[in-house]
Amino acid sequence: MKKLILVFLVALAFSCGDKKKETPAATTDTKVEKKAPAEDPNVAVLTIEGNDQMQFNKKELKVKAGQKVKLTLKHVGKMDIQVMGHNWALLTQDADVATVGNAAAMAKDNDYIPADMTDKFIVHTKMIGGGETTTIEFDAPAPGTYTYLCTFPGHYALMQGKFIVE
Repeated sequence: MKKLILVFLVALAFSCGDKKKETPAATTDTKVEKKAPAEDPNVAVLTIEGNDQMQFNKKELKVKAGQKVKLTLKHVGKMDIQVMGHNWALLTQDADVATVGNAAAMAKDNDYIPADMTDKFIVHTKMIGGGETTTIEFDAPAPGTYTYLCTFPGHYALMQGKFIVE
């Protein structure tokens, strides 16, 4: 019986060998260079990721006053929106993070944005689940430091950062 298992394991090891997929050689020597689109200095292009460990990958984002901001939120996790949904919400400077975060937990029917506190939000993305991406565009607010967070229940404690407008 031991010999049979040993033969099986050896056969398995050889069958899982290093098979490399060959790629066909290029048929021409012509190189095509793709030019990146010229970046508009009046547009701040930002990307932030949320994961299944309730974390954003950035704790600080900086833009210039007067810039249009194009922010993309990527949920790099795998969990469903009902279990580990994420959004990105930018609060006004006078908003209390804990008050907004606690109220948001009760606002499931409004994508976890409390209807009676919309004046505390400058902008927010929609809620997304694992593997999803969403993008929003907005004008940078007045110079200062603002808080951004995820409003999914309980996430604001870990998923927040500073949005600095210079």
